[in-house]
Amino acid sequence: MSRLTNRLLVLSLLVAGFITAQEVEPTTPEETEFYKPVPPKVTPGENGAPPSDAIVLFDGTSLDKWISSRDSTAAKWILNEDGSMTVNDRTGDIQTKQNFGSVQLHIEWKSPAEVQRDGQNRGNSGVFLNNLYEVQVLDNNDNDTYVNGQVGSIYKQHVPLAMASVPTGEWNTYDIIYHAPEFEKGQKVKSGTLTVIHNGVLIQDHVEIKGTTPYIGWPKNPPHGKGPLRLQDHGDNSRVSYRNIWVRELD
Repeated sequence: MSRLTNRLLVLSLLVAGFITAQEVEPTTPEETEFYKPVPPKVTPGENGAPPSDAIVLFDGTSLDKWISSRDSTAAKWILNEDGSMTVNDRTGDIQTKQNFGSVQLHIEWKSPAEVQRDGQNRGNSGVFLNNLYEVQVLDNNDNDTYVNGQVGSIYKQHVPLAMASVPTGEWNTYDIIYHAPEFEKGQKVKSGTLTVIHNGVLIQDHVEIKGTTPYIGWPKNPPHGKGPLRLQDHGDNSRVSYRNIWVRELD
Protein backbone atom coordinates (compact mmCIF):
# COMPACT_ATOMS: atom_id res chain seq x y z
CA MET A 1 0.00 0.00 0.00
CA SER A 2 1.40 3.38 -0.98
CA ARG A 3 1.83 6.20 1.54
CA LEU A 4 -0.90 8.22 -0.22
CA THR A 5 -3.33 5.30 -0.12
CA ASN A 6 -2.55 4.73 3.55
CA ARG A 7 -3.20 8.39 4.40
CA LEU A 8 -6.50 8.34 2.48
CA LEU A 9 -7.55 5.25 4.41
CA VAL A 10 -6.66 6.85 7.73
CA LEU A 11 -8.54 10.02 6.73
CA SER A 12 -11.66 8.04 5.84
CA LEU A 13 -11.55 6.20 9.18
CA LEU A 14 -11.21 9.54 10.99
CA VAL A 15 -14.17 11.02 9.12
CA ALA A 16 -16.27 7.92 9.80
CA GLY A 17 -15.44 8.14 13.50
CA PHE A 18 -13.87 4.69 13.75
CA ILE A 19 -10.63 6.17 15.09
CA THR A 20 -9.59 9.47 16.71
CA ALA A 21 -6.71 11.73 15.80
CA GLN A 22 -4.96 10.70 19.03
CA GLU A 23 -4.93 7.07 17.89
CA VAL A 24 -3.10 7.79 14.65
CA GLU A 25 0.67 7.55 15.04
CA PRO A 26 2.45 10.31 13.07
CA THR A 27 4.69 9.04 10.30
CA THR A 28 6.56 12.27 9.54
CA PRO A 29 8.11 14.93 11.81
CA GLU A 30 5.97 17.62 10.15
CA GLU A 31 2.80 16.05 11.57
CA THR A 32 3.84 16.98 15.10
CA GLU A 33 5.05 20.50 14.30
CA PHE A 34 2.99 23.69 14.32
CA TYR A 35 3.91 27.32 13.77
CA LYS A 36 1.04 29.34 15.26
CA PRO A 37 0.32 31.07 17.55
CA VAL A 38 3.75 32.72 17.69
CA PRO A 39 4.63 33.76 21.28
CA PRO A 40 5.18 37.50 21.76
CA LYS A 41 8.75 38.62 22.19
CA VAL A 42 9.60 39.90 25.67
CA THR A 43 12.89 41.59 26.49
CA PRO A 44 14.12 40.54 29.94
CA GLY A 45 15.11 43.24 32.40
CA GLU A 46 18.74 43.60 33.41
CA ASN A 47 20.03 43.87 36.99
CA GLY A 48 16.56 43.46 38.50
CA ALA A 49 14.78 45.78 36.06
CA PRO A 50 11.28 44.71 34.90
CA PRO A 51 10.81 42.96 31.53
CA SER A 52 9.50 44.90 28.56
CA ASP A 53 5.86 43.82 28.97
CA ALA A 54 5.63 44.47 32.72
CA ILE A 55 3.33 46.97 34.41
CA VAL A 56 5.52 48.89 36.86
CA LEU A 57 3.63 49.53 40.09
CA PHE A 58 6.44 51.11 42.09
CA ASP A 59 9.81 52.34 40.85
CA GLY A 60 10.73 54.51 43.83
CA THR A 61 9.65 57.83 42.37
CA SER A 62 6.07 58.14 43.65
CA LEU A 63 3.07 56.39 45.18
CA ASP A 64 0.78 57.54 42.37
CA LYS A 65 -0.32 54.00 41.48
CA TRP A 66 -1.44 53.24 45.04
CA ILE A 67 -4.30 54.37 47.28
CA SER A 68 -5.38 53.87 50.86
CA SER A 69 -7.40 50.68 51.33
CA ARG A 70 -9.42 52.42 54.03
CA ASP A 71 -10.95 55.24 52.04
CA SER A 72 -9.37 55.31 48.54
CA THR A 73 -7.47 58.53 49.32
CA ALA A 74 -3.81 59.01 48.44
CA ALA A 75 -1.46 56.38 49.88
CA LYS A 76 0.15 57.70 53.09
CA TRP A 77 3.18 55.43 53.33
CA ILE A 78 6.69 56.89 53.52
CA LEU A 79 8.60 57.46 50.26
CA ASN A 80 12.33 57.02 50.88
CA GLU A 81 15.31 58.59 49.13
CA ASP A 82 16.75 55.14 48.28
CA GLY A 83 13.79 54.33 46.00
CA SER A 84 11.81 52.31 48.49
CA MET A 85 8.65 52.92 50.50
CA THR A 86 8.03 52.06 54.15
CA VAL A 87 4.83 51.22 56.02
CA ASN A 88 3.60 54.33 57.82
CA ASP A 89 2.38 52.77 61.05
CA ARG A 90 -1.40 52.73 61.53
CA THR A 91 -2.17 54.66 58.35
CA GLY A 92 -3.63 51.43 56.95
CA ASP A 93 -3.01 49.08 54.06
CA ILE A 94 -2.38 50.40 50.57
CA GLN A 95 -3.58 48.88 47.31
CA THR A 96 -3.14 49.40 43.60
CA LYS A 97 -5.50 51.65 41.70
CA GLN A 98 -5.53 49.05 38.93
CA ASN A 99 -7.28 45.70 39.28
CA PHE A 100 -5.66 42.43 38.25
CA GLY A 101 -6.55 38.78 37.80
CA SER A 102 -3.86 36.17 37.22
CA VAL A 103 -0.38 37.69 37.37
CA GLN A 104 3.32 37.19 37.68
CA LEU A 105 4.36 39.51 40.51
CA HIS A 106 7.85 40.66 41.44
CA ILE A 107 8.27 42.48 44.73
CA GLU A 108 11.21 43.19 47.03
CA TRP A 109 10.92 43.81 50.77
CA LYS A 110 13.00 44.12 53.91
CA SER A 111 12.39 44.22 57.62
CA PRO A 112 14.13 46.92 59.69
CA ALA A 113 17.71 46.19 60.74
CA GLU A 114 16.92 47.19 64.32
CA VAL A 115 15.06 44.25 65.81
CA GLN A 116 12.00 45.09 67.88
CA ARG A 117 9.43 42.70 69.35
CA ASP A 118 9.11 39.02 68.47
CA GLY A 119 6.75 36.46 66.97
CA GLN A 120 4.09 37.89 64.68
CA ASN A 121 4.93 41.43 65.81
CA ARG A 122 8.39 41.53 64.22
CA GLY A 123 8.59 42.92 60.70
CA ASN A 124 5.05 41.77 59.87
CA SER A 125 3.36 42.74 56.62
CA GLY A 126 1.78 40.85 53.76
CA VAL A 127 1.24 40.76 50.00
CA PHE A 128 -2.42 40.19 49.09
CA LEU A 129 -3.30 38.86 45.63
CA ASN A 130 -6.73 39.90 44.35
CA ASN A 131 -7.09 41.79 47.67
CA LEU A 132 -7.95 38.44 49.31
CA TYR A 133 -5.08 35.93 49.42
CA GLU A 134 -2.04 36.71 51.57
CA VAL A 135 1.58 35.71 51.12
CA GLN A 136 3.10 36.43 54.52
CA VAL A 137 5.94 38.90 55.04
CA LEU A 138 7.69 38.47 58.41
CA ASP A 139 11.13 38.66 60.02
CA ASN A 140 11.58 35.02 61.03
CA ASN A 141 15.32 35.15 61.65
CA ASP A 142 15.81 33.60 65.12
CA ASN A 143 12.10 34.28 65.62
CA ASP A 144 9.82 31.26 65.69
CA THR A 145 6.06 31.44 65.16
CA TYR A 146 3.29 29.13 63.92
CA VAL A 147 4.60 27.68 60.66
CA ASN A 148 1.48 28.38 58.59
CA GLY A 149 2.00 32.03 59.47
CA GLN A 150 5.76 32.28 59.03
CA VAL A 151 7.52 34.14 56.24
CA GLY A 152 6.52 32.83 52.81
CA SER A 153 3.42 31.03 54.02
CA ILE A 154 0.07 31.29 52.31
CA TYR A 155 -1.34 32.67 55.51
CA LYS A 156 -3.03 30.02 57.68
CA GLN A 157 -3.14 27.61 54.69
CA HIS A 158 0.21 26.45 53.34
CA VAL A 159 3.53 26.09 55.16
CA PRO A 160 6.50 27.13 52.98
CA LEU A 161 8.83 24.39 51.74
CA ALA A 162 11.82 26.28 53.16
CA MET A 163 12.72 29.42 55.13
CA ALA A 164 14.87 31.33 52.64
CA SER A 165 15.16 34.79 54.23
CA VAL A 166 18.32 36.87 54.00
CA PRO A 167 19.72 38.46 57.19
CA THR A 168 17.45 40.93 58.98
CA GLY A 169 17.59 44.37 57.38
CA GLU A 170 18.64 43.10 53.92
CA TRP A 171 16.43 42.97 50.83
CA ASN A 172 14.31 39.88 50.12
CA THR A 173 12.69 39.07 46.77
CA TYR A 174 9.37 37.38 46.12
CA ASP A 175 8.50 36.18 42.63
CA ILE A 176 4.89 35.04 42.72
CA ILE A 177 2.76 33.29 40.09
CA TYR A 178 -0.92 33.68 40.86
CA HIS A 179 -3.73 32.02 38.92
CA ALA A 180 -7.11 33.35 40.01
CA PRO A 181 -9.97 31.04 40.95
CA GLU A 182 -12.94 30.70 38.60
CA PHE A 183 -16.60 31.14 39.52
CA GLU A 184 -19.88 30.30 37.82
CA LYS A 185 -23.30 31.38 39.12
CA GLY A 186 -21.78 32.48 42.39
CA GLN A 187 -19.95 29.21 43.06
CA LYS A 188 -16.27 28.40 42.80
CA VAL A 189 -15.69 25.89 40.00
CA LYS A 190 -11.88 26.00 39.95
CA SER A 191 -9.50 26.88 42.76
CA GLY A 192 -6.79 29.47 42.34
CA THR A 193 -3.13 28.57 42.76
CA LEU A 194 0.03 30.24 44.01
CA THR A 195 3.68 29.60 43.33
CA VAL A 196 6.22 31.58 45.36
CA ILE A 197 9.98 31.83 44.83
CA HIS A 198 11.76 33.50 47.76
CA ASN A 199 15.27 34.75 47.01
CA GLY A 200 15.54 32.19 44.20
CA VAL A 201 14.24 29.29 46.33
CA LEU A 202 10.92 27.61 45.51
CA ILE A 203 8.85 27.77 48.71
CA GLN A 204 5.26 27.35 47.42
CA ASP A 205 4.86 24.92 44.51
CA HIS A 206 1.61 25.62 42.64
CA VAL A 207 -0.44 25.18 45.82
CA GLU A 208 -4.23 25.33 45.81
CA ILE A 209 -5.78 28.42 47.35
CA LYS A 210 -8.45 27.14 49.72
CA GLY A 211 -10.10 30.56 49.96
CA THR A 212 -9.52 33.80 51.82
CA THR A 213 -6.74 33.98 54.41
CA PRO A 214 -8.34 35.33 57.61
CA TYR A 215 -6.61 35.65 60.98
CA ILE A 216 -9.62 33.99 62.63
CA GLY A 217 -11.92 31.48 60.94
CA TRP A 218 -11.87 29.15 57.96
CA PRO A 219 -11.20 30.23 54.36
CA LYS A 220 -14.21 31.64 52.53
CA ASN A 221 -14.86 31.70 48.78
CA PRO A 222 -16.81 34.82 47.86
CA PRO A 223 -17.24 35.08 44.08
CA HIS A 224 -15.08 37.79 42.56
CA GLY A 225 -13.44 39.05 39.41
CA LYS A 226 -10.26 41.07 39.20
CA GLY A 227 -9.08 43.03 42.22
CA PRO A 228 -6.21 45.18 43.49
CA LEU A 229 -2.90 44.05 44.88
CA ARG A 230 -2.67 45.07 48.54
CA LEU A 231 0.23 45.60 50.95
CA GLN A 232 -0.45 45.29 54.67
CA ASP A 233 0.10 47.74 57.50
CA HIS A 234 0.13 45.31 60.42
CA GLY A 235 -0.16 48.19 62.86
CA ASP A 236 2.72 47.21 65.16
CA ASN A 237 5.42 49.63 64.02
CA SER A 238 6.72 46.90 61.70
CA ARG A 239 8.56 49.40 59.46
CA VAL A 240 8.67 46.94 56.55
CA SER A 241 9.92 48.51 53.31
CA TYR A 242 9.15 47.64 49.67
CA ARG A 243 10.75 48.44 46.32
CA ASN A 244 10.85 47.38 42.65
CA ILE A 245 7.27 46.16 42.27
CA TRP A 246 5.97 45.04 38.87
CA VAL A 247 3.49 42.59 37.39
CA ARG A 248 2.90 40.75 34.13
CA GLU A 249 -0.76 40.00 33.44
CA LEU A 250 -1.44 36.34 32.67
CA ASP A 251 -5.07 36.60 31.56
